Amino acid sequence: MKEEFYEQTFEKIDFSKQAITHKEYDSCTFKNCDFSNANLSNNDFIDCTFESCNLSSANINNTSLKTVKFIDCKIIGVDFSISKEFLFAVYFNNCSLNYTYFFKKRLQKTKFDNCQIQEANFTEADLTGASFNQCDLLNTVFEQTNLSKADFRSAEHFAINPEKNTIKKAKFSYDGLRGLLYQYDIVIE
Repeated sequence: MKEEFYEQTFEKIDFSKQAITHKEYDSCTFKNCDFSNANLSNNDFIDCTFESCNLSSANINNTSLKTVKFIDCKIIGVDFSISKEFLFAVYFNNCSLNYTYFFKKRLQKTKFDNCQIQEANFTEADLTGASFNQCDLLNTVFEQTNLSKADFRSAEHFAINPEKNTIKKAKFSYDGLRGLLYQYDIVIE
């Protein structure tokens, strides 16, 4: 059981560089809050929404993210692989997710809409049925990743090696073929 329980809206609060641990947030909304470099370990976020927040370099070790929405957020350098796996479900809309880490994370049917996801790492993640709608995936790593039924039709700048990833029934646009064939050093015109 968590020490403190919250069900409210938080606006324009600076949590940066603070330790906020062992709390439960249920159906909370965080608007224009700064969590940069904050220690958010061992918290539970259930049905919460983060709008226009900065979570860059936040520590989410052993934190539950159960149906959490991130809208217009800056989430640079966050290691999602150390968050709790049980009921993990997130949605990202218009977020900056550069340098994020999703090693071995189960992200089935996760939606990434209009996000910048540059130099992120999805090694050994399960992205079955995930969608990357209008996302920039420049230098993002996909290795031993399950991309079955994932949708990359409107994504750009991705490089996915079909020999090192599972891509059965994944969706790509004709223009996206370059991102699947980069390792063969061929010219596509």
